[in-house]
Amino acid sequence: MSNIYIGYHFTIEPKELGSEILIAQLGEKAFESFTETETGVSAFVQKDLWDEMILDNIQILESEEFKIDYTFEEIEQVNWNEEWEKNFEPIDVDGNCHVRAPFHPKTDAEFDIVIEPKMSFGTGHHETTHMMIQHLLEIDVNGLKTLDMGCGTAILAILAEMKGAQPIDAIDIDNWCYLNSIENGERNNCEHITVYEGDAALLKDKKYDLIIANINRNILLNDMQSYVDCLNPKGTLLLSGFYVEDIPFIDASCTEKGLTYVKKFERNNWVSLKYVN
Repeated sequence: MSNIYIGYHFTIEPKELGSEILIAQLGEKAFESFTETETGVSAFVQKDLWDEMILDNIQILESEEFKIDYTFEEIEQVNWNEEWEKNFEPIDVDGNCHVRAPFHPKTDAEFDIVIEPKMSFGTGHHETTHMMIQHLLEIDVNGLKTLDMGCGTAILAILAEMKGAQPIDAIDIDNWCYLNSIENGERNNCEHITVYEGDAALLKDKKYDLIIANINRNILLNDMQSYVDCLNPKGTLLLSGFYVEDIPFIDASCTEKGLTYVKKFERNNWVSLKYVN
């Protein structure tokens, strides 16, 4: 992996919504890490994967609803943990689940998850993770065979195990996420999580009672049939990583494949949906 990165530093008005949308759209390119700043967001891509056209077709940059300026620079040997520590704040979901770093104080939350990711969080990750945690807190997952697809830091897989789900498969296409999920599982004394590096091709001939997929709209739509094919009768599918305006597309894909809509959570224009088979 290259140690040289190109860092883009965006100034965004209005900041909050603009940062959310920009992170989501850049995430579909080769950008692999984001940090929020006082005026917007910084995004980082390996120089080996960068070209001068990388910002082409980033729709928000052409939107009249936002004012976005940026600079970029070449950066050697980015210390991701240092960048992350400067920006990461604990996630507290309804006082019942606390996601924190080792250097954050422990709370009396029923589910205390300690992570140390190799990549920083974007605000959108907080929103979607928060809602997926809400879903999991409401569901009796004891003994359910579970899939955490696009597991990232494995927060959701770890919570599922804490609530009694097993066995659990956690899959991510990103090598950093794969390695980090293994580390975080060990850090939280998990015994029933198996982490895989790859994509939906790994789901062939697999069956699950619960599938958690917090990715993005395009990947969800592309892989939806794979999720449905490996979901057991009466199984549950939890989806997030997309916006309110994406709901019709996600819902149409799910319902035409025989799934039944159950519930929605919404936070700052981000959405998480629950379906059953």
